[in-house]
Amino acid sequence: MPRHPHRTARHTRALTLAAALALLGGLTSAAAGGVATAGAADPQTGRQAEFTAAAREFGVPLPVLEAVSYYETRWEAHSGQPNAEAGYGPMNLTNLTAATLDGDGLSTLSPRYADLLTAPAEHTAGAAAALLGVDIAAVTGDEAQNIRGGAALLASYARGYGHGRLPRTTDGWYAAAARAGQSTEDTVAQAFADGVWSTMASGASRTTADGQLVTLAPVGHLHPNRSDVRKLGLKEVTPPRSSTPAECPASLHCDVVPGAYTLLDPSDLADYGSHDLADRPNGDLDIRYITLHSTDETYDGTLDLFRDPTYAAGAHYVVRSGDGHVTQMIPTKDIAWDSANRSFYQHSIAIEQEAWATHGAAWFSEDLYRSTASLVRYLAAKYDIPLDRAHILGHDNIPGGTESGVATQHWDPGPGWDWEHFFDLLGAPIRATAPAGSDTVAIKPGYAHNLQSTTYCDDVQGYKQFPGPYRSFDCPVAAPDQAASFVPLHTAPSTTAPLVADPYLHPDGSAGTTAMNDWGDKAPAGEQYVVADRVPGWTAIWWGGTKAWLQDSAAHPVTVPVKAARIVPKPGLASVPVYTTAYPEASAYPADFVAFEGGTAPRRQLARAKYTIPAGQSYVAAGPAVRTDSYFAIYYDGSAPYDQHDFLGQTKVYEIVYNHRVAFVNAADVDLVPAG
Repeated sequence: MPRHPHRTARHTRALTLAAALALLGGLTSAAAGGVATAGAADPQTGRQAEFTAAAREFGVPLPVLEAVSYYETRWEAHSGQPNAEAGYGPMNLTNLTAATLDGDGLSTLSPRYADLLTAPAEHTAGAAAALLGVDIAAVTGDEAQNIRGGAALLASYARGYGHGRLPRTTDGWYAAAARAGQSTEDTVAQAFADGVWSTMASGASRTTADGQLVTLAPVGHLHPNRSDVRKLGLKEVTPPRSSTPAECPASLHCDVVPGAYTLLDPSDLADYGSHDLADRPNGDLDIRYITLHSTDETYDGTLDLFRDPTYAAGAHYVVRSGDGHVTQMIPTKDIAWDSANRSFYQHSIAIEQEAWATHGAAWFSEDLYRSTASLVRYLAAKYDIPLDRAHILGHDNIPGGTESGVATQHWDPGPGWDWEHFFDLLGAPIRATAPAGSDTVAIKPGYAHNLQSTTYCDDVQGYKQFPGPYRSFDCPVAAPDQAASFVPLHTAPSTTAPLVADPYLHPDGSAGTTAMNDWGDKAPAGEQYVVADRVPGWTAIWWGGTKAWLQDSAAHPVTVPVKAARIVPKPGLASVPVYTTAYPEASAYPADFVAFEGGTAPRRQLARAKYTIPAGQSYVAAGPAVRTDSYFAIYYDGSAPYDQHDFLGQTKVYEIVYNHRVAFVNAADVDLVPAG
C-alpha cells in the first residue's frame, strides 16, 4: 500500500487480517481411486473422480460442484497452502484462527478481533468438518475431504432454502451457490452465482499445477431465478456506501466509499489529503496506465486508511479478496497518490487488492483475479489503454521518482501475483508474436511450474514506520519453493554465477539476493527485453545497463519471441542518461509560477546518477515518444496560481523497459528501431 511521498502522516488506526503462513505439507488424496500424481491424470481418477464421488454422495449436481470449485480456485489444491483469506483446497474452505491473527500482530483489543474469529465466512472449514464428522485438519489438509466438505456445505445450504429438500433442477441450486461465495451483500453474492452459472454454460477443462485433468462439460438451457439470492437475507455492511454510481462494469456491482479529500489545517490551504482533483482525460492530462497493488492490509482496514486524510495515500479502487467485491474510492478523473512517482500516478488509475505481498505462501484468490481483470478490461476500453505490461503495471514496475526513492519504492503485488493468468483473463495472453530467434523476447516462465525460493520480511513494505498492529519479524524468513512470476538473473550463464545487483539496492557492490524485495535480479512475467546474447540453455538480455543471463532452453523455455520497437543510443554517444520521471524542462514553467514556488523551477527532469544506457545496448520502447509534463494541484480549493494545471514541456521521452522497472530516455538521445 503506497503513501504520498511529500506529506507527513500519522497512522491512527490500522486493522489487519493475517494471511496464514503455516504450511500443511501438501494436500493428500484419500478417496478411492483418487491418487494425486504429478503427471497428466486420467479424468476418471484423481480430482475428477473426487468431484464425481462427492457430488453423488451429497446429491449435488456435478456441474454445480465443479463450477463452484472452478470459480473459487480453478480446481487447484495449491499444495495445501492457504490464501490471503485463510482458504484451503479446491473448495477454498476457510479456517481463520487466533494463532493466525496473533501471528500478524492484530491486537486482542481490536474491535474486529472477536468478530473475525466468529465470522462464518472465515470458518467454512469448521462447518464442513462438522457435517462430515471429521476434524478441521481433514478438510484443510486432505484433498478428497476438502471436496466432500464443499459438497456437504452446498447441500446444507440448498436444504436450508428448500425446507429440508434438495432442489430438483440444476437452476434450483442458484441460492446455494450464491451462499458458497460467502459474500455479505446480495449484489456480490449474485455476481458470484452468475459466474458459476456462466462457467457451467460455457464448460471448462484444464490441467492443474499438480497434473490433475478436470473437465466440466457445457450445460445447456440454464435459466436460474436470480431473485433467489434474496433467500440469503444479506444486508449491506459498514462503512456507509455513497449513492454515487461507480465507474465499473455492471457485472461487478461495485459500490462507492469516498476517499478522504479534506483540508487538514484551516490556516494552510496546501495541507490536505488524500488525492488531487483533476479532470482527466480532458486536455493533455491523459490516462495511460493502470497500476495494481496489494494492500498488505485487510479490505476493511484499507477503507479506513484511505478515508483518513492524514494517511496521505489513496487508490481509485479496492478489491476484496474473499468475494472479489470492488469498491471505488476516488473518481478516475482525479489523481490518486498511489505510487510515489507523480510522472506515473498523474496518468494512472490505481487498483488496490486485498492481499499480502510478503506472505510468501499465500496465494491470490480467484475472485480477486476475476474482478480485477473485469475492472481492468472495462477501464482499458474506456480510456484506450493498451493491454500490455508496459501499461498494465504493478507497483513494483514503477521506479522511484527521486534518487533516494529508487531503493525504497514498493514492490507489490510481488512474485506471487500470476501475471500470465491475469493476462489470460484480460483476453491478451502473453504469447509469441515473432519467429524463433527474434531479438526481442517476453518473459513467460509458466507460473505454476516456475518454482523459486525466496526470503522475505514482513515489514519490508515500509509499514514498520507505523505503530501496531504491524510488527517486525526476524529477517530473513525463508519461503519454500513455490510458484513465482519472475525468473532470476545471473551475471554469467551459470547457476553458480552471482545474481545481478541493482546499484541502488546494493550500493556496496554486493551481489543480488533471493529476497522478495530485491527486485534488481528478477525479470517479471510479461515484460519485454532485447536479447544481448545466447548460448545453449541460456539467454542474455540488456538489463539496467548491463548484460543479465537467464536459464532458457528449448526443453524449458522461459521466454517467447515477440515483435517490439526498441531504442538505441544515437551514433557517437558513449552512453545516454536514464530518467525515472518525465518532468518538463525549466522553461516550461512561467516566471510568475516559479516566483510563487520560491524562485526555483519545480520538478525538473534529473537523470538518475547510477543508471545509464551504454552504446551498443538496446531496450524495448513502450510506445511513441510523449511530451514531458507535470500536473500541479497546490491548494485545497484550487485558488493558487496555475492550480490544477498540467505544465507541458517541449522535451519528448520514450518509456522503456529498463530493468524490473520502466524508465524514460530523452527522444533526442536515441533512435527508434521499429518492431520487426
